[in-house]
This record gives sequence, structure tokens and C-alpha cells, in this order.
Amino acid sequence: MTSEERGRPPGRGHLPGRSLPVLAGAGAVTLAMLGSCAVDTPASGARPPLTSPTGASSPNASPPPGAPSPQALPPEPLPTNTPLTDVLPNGGGSKGGTSATGQAWSAAGPPATAARVPWEGGPAYYGRFAAPAAAGWTSPSFFPVGVWFESVITQGDVNKDKAAGINTYVELTTTTNMELVRKNGMSALTNVPLPGYGKETVGWLLDDEVDMWAKAGDAPWTGKHPGEGALCIPENKGCGFTVLRTQKNRFPRGDGRMHYANYGKGVMMWERDVDAATFVNYFTDVVSTDVYWYTSESACLDGKNFLSLSPARCRRAANYGTVIDRQRELDALDGRLQPIYAFVEVGWPAENDTRAIEPYQVTGAVMSSLIHEARGIIYFNHNFGGPCHSQHVLREKCGERVRPAVTEINRRIAKLAPVLNTQSYRHRFGPGLDTMLKHHRGSSYVFAMPRAASTPGRRTFTLPRGVRASRAEVLFENRSVPIDRRGRFTDSFAAEHSHHIYRITTP
Repeated sequence: MTSEERGRPPGRGHLPGRSLPVLAGAGAVTLAMLGSCAVDTPASGARPPLTSPTGASSPNASPPPGAPSPQALPPEPLPTNTPLTDVLPNGGGSKGGTSATGQAWSAAGPPATAARVPWEGGPAYYGRFAAPAAAGWTSPSFFPVGVWFESVITQGDVNKDKAAGINTYVELTTTTNMELVRKNGMSALTNVPLPGYGKETVGWLLDDEVDMWAKAGDAPWTGKHPGEGALCIPENKGCGFTVLRTQKNRFPRGDGRMHYANYGKGVMMWERDVDAATFVNYFTDVVSTDVYWYTSESACLDGKNFLSLSPARCRRAANYGTVIDRQRELDALDGRLQPIYAFVEVGWPAENDTRAIEPYQVTGAVMSSLIHEARGIIYFNHNFGGPCHSQHVLREKCGERVRPAVTEINRRIAKLAPVLNTQSYRHRFGPGLDTMLKHHRGSSYVFAMPRAASTPGRRTFTLPRGVRASRAEVLFENRSVPIDRRGRFTDSFAAEHSHHIYRITTP
């Protein structure tokens, strides 16, 4: 990306692992590029038990004054020749399952008492905001798949992104042609109102990793970002809450657009839970947190110091699901849920990292995030390290190896969006399994991976009581597995990132 594409004067400096600043005219703030590198080094140590902030508040409210402040695994490529048709059934059928009290499902489906995973409402959540509702986000067939900080200059840019399964831009350069974004049916969340913006802009991005570079606190903010000078007044105090409050107040009120922020290792590990919960609950309508477990050197060190995560357990797909769990734990504290999005790298994010993510690791990280109830996927699309630097990994030669896997997993997400956009049911299928259970159009869907602490190998699934089916179809793999009379089936998971999706339909 050239200086002109970024919309900045040539020659401005940048931080290792982060982009050059984006300037959007007088009074605009600088947005530091999202990465896995820490801006400051925290004091090591495990975080305290989760505690709720004082009082409950809407996720859109600002904090009130005085608020407390591996071993390498063989590739497992995704097959790409699976037919696109007949993934979702059109007919009905009787299904089996159990609620928390053990009640069997009837032929008509699950009983009203069946235990479900708490959720914010799926696509209906976006109906409270005029902009995403008008853009089709309330449709059960829409699932947000975004790319971080792109530029859209030509039709070819959009064509490449759409071909990879992208439907949303999470931050764009100031030189982007918003009419191109709009006429191609793409959505955008941006840090400032970009020239020519309109109905494609469904939300506002408050900032990136404020929890890391500004820390928790209500101290005055200088208006600067990392690399530009002192951030907080005084410098040894945290001003992260002030940053978000200031940015939130600069956007038009009541314009029907969502407010979104991405956090990092502050929310995930460094901050006290009361402060992490304030970040998550007081400023946003949609939230995400990035930790690049497969590529970040500092993530493994912090994981050891703060989460007691052994080096052998660091570089695993399951940890991306743990990031979703952490946010959901915090988000639930005020009793008002919002969509949680996942961040997954597609290259070699930071200069001080020593590896790029593998294609099969990308798909494993995405699937783990989905199983843990991520409501959107965002790809970090930049290489600041390694031999091939790029700010458009999925468009350029740097992404040749990973692009087919990203395209295929996005194709599966799009095909299964009506399933993913339903509320999940609680059920324990068996030891060593990380699972998600859905029910849609007369079929049950089981998304499964090995649990974080387990090893790859064979797993036995015990279906909910009342299921009477002879086989489970393994979607996208052109095979099925037999189900015995006790409602059990067995399948293999070759690696920590392996995953399968089963569809079970009772005749």
C-alpha cells in the first residue's frame, strides 16, 4: 500500500508490527494498526477472580464518573470440490435431544425447556440499528466475515475480496472509493466518516487495542496514539476509558449505526477483571479481542505468565475459542449481551514474530471461534514480518498459500449461515470434545473439535436422548459415520486443529 493509498503524508513513522497512521483531515485521530505486539509490557501474574463492575449499565453507556476503573502438525487441507448444493435441507423431520433436565425432544423438535446457550439474539440483534438492518444484517443468511484495514480503489479490489468470501470491511483508508463499496453490496465499519460514505457504513470503529496502549482509567487523554508522544496525563496513569468516551462522543448520535471496538491482551490477560469488564460493557454494541496464538511470540509468554498456559499448549486453535469465552464471560456481567467477533491472522503479523500461520491453522482458529459462539470473523490481513511484506495478504502473492483455505472456510460459513444464526443448545457429547449443537429445519448440527487440554485421536459422541438415526453425515467431506442403537458414533481428529461438522436427520 503506497503513501497515497493510505491517505497520509509520506514519511510518517510507524511502530513495528503496526501500520502507518491514517490521517483523515483536521481534527481526525490517528488509528494504530491492529497487531499482536504489545505496546507496553505488563506486570506478570495471574488475573484475579472475575468480579462485576459496580452497577449495571447499557453497553452503549459511558462509565459513570468514578467507575472502577507445538510441535508442527501436518497440513490437513480443506477439500474444495464438495458440491455447494444440498447442505441445508428443505424438509422437516423429527429430531432427538435433551434439555438440562433430561427431557427428550419430540418429533416436532426441541421442547421449550431445552437448555440453550445464552445469546444476544442473532441477526435480530441488528434490527435495533437502522443502518445494519437496511444493509441486510437481519437476514438469517448473513454472517459477518470481515477484513481489517483495507483500501478499495478499483473494482478489482472488491472482486478479489468478494471472491475470498469477505462481505465487510472493518476500517478502510481515507482514499477508499465508498461508492464502489456501496454498489457492490459490501458493508463497512470505519474510524471516521469517510468521504462519500452512506448506507454501506453500518457502524463506527472507536479504536483498536486501547486496553493495551492507553490502559484502564479515566485520566485525561492527550489525543495522541502510540508513537506520537505522551498518551495520558500524567503519563503513568491510564486513560483508556477517556479515549473511548471521547471517540464515542464525536460520532453523530442516533444515526442508526453500531459502535465497535477491538481489544487485545489487556482485556484478555493484563487488566483486572473489573477494568476489563468496563472496556467490554460500557462503550460498544459489537466487540472483539485479538490474540494471535499461532504467530505471536509475546502471546505465548503472556499466556504462560497470566494464564498458566504451557508452551506446548500455546499454539493451538482451541485458544482462539478461549478468547471468545473470555469476552462472553465479561460481557454477561451487565446482563446485556452483544455480538462477539473473532480475529484470526492470515499471515505473519509482527516484525518480531518468527512464523506465519499455516492454512490449516487458519481454518482451525476460525472453527474454534465459531464453536465458542463467535458471531463474526475478522481477518488480520497484513504482513509486517517475514520475507513477504504486504498490507493486502488475501489479494497479493504473499497470500497464495493461505487464500484457498480462507476462501473455502468462508464458503462454508456462508452456506451454513442459517444454522450458525440460530441459538445453540447445551449438550455434553463426550470427554475430550469441544462442540456446538444447533437445530435447523429438522436437522441437528454438531460442530466438533478436540478440547484444548486433550490430544488428537478418536472421539466417541453420545447424542442427546431421543435421537433415532442410523448415520451422521459429515458435511463437506463426502462421507458419513454410523450411529449405533445407543445413539453413539465415533470419528477421528488427526490434529489439534482438526474439526468436523455433522448433520443428523431422523428419517
